[in-house]
Amino acid sequence: MAEYKGIKGFQVQTRTEDPVPYAQALADNPYVGVWGSGGNLNQARDTMGSSTFGTNTASVYFGGFYAGPTLTAKTENYNGTSWTEVNDLNTARRYLNGAGTYTAALCAGGTNPAPTVKSDVELWDGTNWTETTELNTAKAYGAGWGATNTAAIAIAGYPVPAKTVEQWNGSAWTEVAEYNTARLGMGSFGTTYTSGVMAGGQNPSYVNVVEQWNGSAWTEINEINTTRGQCSGSGLTTAGLVFGGYTTAGSTTTEAFDGTSWTEVNDLATARWDLQGAGNSGTNALAAGGDTPGGKTNATEEWSFIGLDPSSTPAADYADAITGDFYYNSTSGQFKTVNTGGAPIGTWASGGAIPAGVSAGMGFGTQTASVIGGGYNGSTYVNTVYEYDGSSWTSGGSLTASAGQARSGHGVLTAGGAVAGYKTSGNAVINNYETYDGTSFTEQADLNTARQTLSAAGSTTAALGVGGTTSVGPGSTQTGLTNVESYNGSSWTETTENNTGRKQATSFSGGPAPTMIYIGGASGSTFYANTETYNGSAWTETTDLNTARSSYGGAGQAQTDGLVFGGSVPSNTAATEQWNGTTWTELSDLSTARNGLVGSGTGAVSALAAGGYSTTVETATEEFTAADFQIKTVTQS
Repeated sequence: MAEYKGIKGFQVQTRTEDPVPYAQALADNPYVGVWGSGGNLNQARDTMGSSTFGTNTASVYFGGFYAGPTLTAKTENYNGTSWTEVNDLNTARRYLNGAGTYTAALCAGGTNPAPTVKSDVELWDGTNWTETTELNTAKAYGAGWGATNTAAIAIAGYPVPAKTVEQWNGSAWTEVAEYNTARLGMGSFGTTYTSGVMAGGQNPSYVNVVEQWNGSAWTEINEINTTRGQCSGSGLTTAGLVFGGYTTAGSTTTEAFDGTSWTEVNDLATARWDLQGAGNSGTNALAAGGDTPGGKTNATEEWSFIGLDPSSTPAADYADAITGDFYYNSTSGQFKTVNTGGAPIGTWASGGAIPAGVSAGMGFGTQTASVIGGGYNGSTYVNTVYEYDGSSWTSGGSLTASAGQARSGHGVLTAGGAVAGYKTSGNAVINNYETYDGTSFTEQADLNTARQTLSAAGSTTAALGVGGTTSVGPGSTQTGLTNVESYNGSSWTETTENNTGRKQATSFSGGPAPTMIYIGGASGSTFYANTETYNGSAWTETTDLNTARSSYGGAGQAQTDGLVFGGSVPSNTAATEQWNGTTWTELSDLSTARNGLVGSGTGAVSALAAGGYSTTVETATEEFTAADFQIKTVTQS
């Protein structure tokens, strides 16, 4: 009998296990840190202290400010999932210094009531707080660190221009060299009283100054990239993070320090200031509490690394998975191949800038053939349209409806549509529908219900328009609709309403039939994580997003494959999530947290994020790309 080798020209490999796709994954899955949601604090508050050398699975936070003139002595332990209230501090205070670990922490200084600055010091043994030797000089709103409660640094920020620094040896405080630039609200990290870093701050302007402590003197080193104060930090002198803060608004920015330079990495999900951090390495951190435009928050985020460490090596019995491989698994008794089609492992990279900033515009298309149009350019509302070819944007045909925003787009570059929206002329919602042939827009049949911020998906002969709002008032008063209309290529027809009324949601769909997956959004001031699918006749609730949001981008051309990214939560977010038909998975963040952006693309391996609003109307474009693989069993069918 002829062998397979003789027929096909190669020997079929026999393996006892499926190959581990290490080398391909190493290239496709960069080793990057990301913030993930943790359990909420029991008490929303800002200006707390923490066991700065705790971890994202074992930390203790204490004190702070939560409402009106009220300070708190509350102490909470974190176990990696939830917070538990334990014994209070002896003295309630805020703007205090913290150090130590989950079972051996230190609390020093602070204010109670402001502007009275305290010199009180307390030690935590994992159960109780005990008063101990006071600071030589009262300190507040500064910085501090320490690997234990017997070796710590406490740094004054307030009252400005105090620059005093004291080190703790477990029984006494000793004044050491003052730092160089007076300020308050710094982010800091370090291990003992001989090694640490302090970044940012305010006096009275915000600064990006960074100083390093070597046990005897302070030295100015490379500045952080983003000027800010009221930020926090975690980690080691050679591997630390600074995150959050404030300049003209709350910040999500996170920067990593390698002992020499700063690199911007993935953002926090919640923009905030006066938050508190903890973490004993560059690979784990905790951010909790703080202040937001909406008030004090109890949000907790955990920093950890995803991807394969470039310094790691595969197991001794490792066999690489190479796309196109064909082999026999002797354990399962199956022939298998390594194919494309697995879970996406990708990142966002910068694309060509839009000629003019666009926020709250509409868009459609793919990563290499896309349209963005209408919206607000930073000074006025427009009906301008731009086309993207995968590297740069050029002018396209203008929308025919009046200048305005909050339209929804669907389709592809040569067969797309712009649905309803808001026009500044007359300050009114509209029911216009226009289609694009790659050159110009043409008016088609109007929708039955005029509205803005709806979501549309499908083709120009089989589309759906869902939700939105009929209101033109402030966003917090705009009630989301459940209205759904179906388009057959010539007219719009009212059809089955969805379950939860929303505006500023997103969607994607696939095939010629009007099917859809409808995600997130808001109604009034409430943000939703709801996900609903439509099969052409009925809506079904399915798995929620990990992060409730509105005014964000989406990409996908199938109900089982798509991305959502950016948006408002209500602060701007850079978070990206992938839908596989069953669940949502958090992937790498956008570089810029923003809302009102436009999304387009074919799904989780190819997407485009363009425009939006961060602290200004954006021209930025980002492209998401991912390699994919999957081991598949060979069958006779």
